[in-house]
Amino acid sequence: MAHSMSAPKEQLVANAHAQMRRALPDSTWTPRQKLALTCRILFENGHDAGLAGQISARGQQTGTFHTQQLGLGLDEITAGNLLLVNEDLDVLEGQGMANPANRFHSWIYAARPDVNCIIHTHPTHVTALSMLEVPLQVSHMDLMPLYDDCAFLPTWPGIPVGNEEGELIAGALGDKRTILLGHHGHVCTGNTVEQACMLALLIERAAQLQLLASAAGTIRPILPGLGQEAHDWISTPRREAAAFNYQVRRHLRKHADCLD
Repeated sequence: MAHSMSAPKEQLVANAHAQMRRALPDSTWTPRQKLALTCRILFENGHDAGLAGQISARGQQTGTFHTQQLGLGLDEITAGNLLLVNEDLDVLEGQGMANPANRFHSWIYAARPDVNCIIHTHPTHVTALSMLEVPLQVSHMDLMPLYDDCAFLPTWPGIPVGNEEGELIAGALGDKRTILLGHHGHVCTGNTVEQACMLALLIERAAQLQLLASAAGTIRPILPGLGQEAHDWISTPRREAAAFNYQVRRHLRKHADCLD
């Protein structure tokens, strides 16, 4: 009989994590390449909404971050045309200007030293759910990285260029990694670009499933202990890197220019 058949679940989980740390590779792309790849991955997964949304990652110098040029779509972003800006959105490297709506990124980075990447987009199902002024319901095993990790801001403060929205969103996000913004979209944060990218893909799928399930009946909650266990099981750097690398393999052939 196999020696692991009588092992407790806790030991099997620990063994699996150890195996993943040995067997699953990290991403090898530069930070700017990861950000450009994320833009293309999100474009291919329904996050495109014209010029709406911003994606950013901290720069090497304190108080700086990389982000897109205003006027370029997600499918046009390359590692070479990203901007480096400061907290006032002054351009330090690159051509053009940042989206003025990036101001709330500065607020989140200031409030959350653990956050190294911020994704804000308006994908179809997240946007539709945001119009209902109801929080995200996480009730399926595939969605567990979002379990008890998605805040909710039902109010919309208007055009997103003032400090008021930055203070409001950063405060509502609190210590969560994601937030659903009423009448707006979502914000997903990560301590790595890979983590933020995977959460952004997941929140759109979660919103889609919530709309489908709620149209058919009442969504039933899962047991909190199991939800937290699954959240922690999936939310590891090696698994996030593996999931990111898979998305890169899916889309890089079509978007190889993004690495320039």
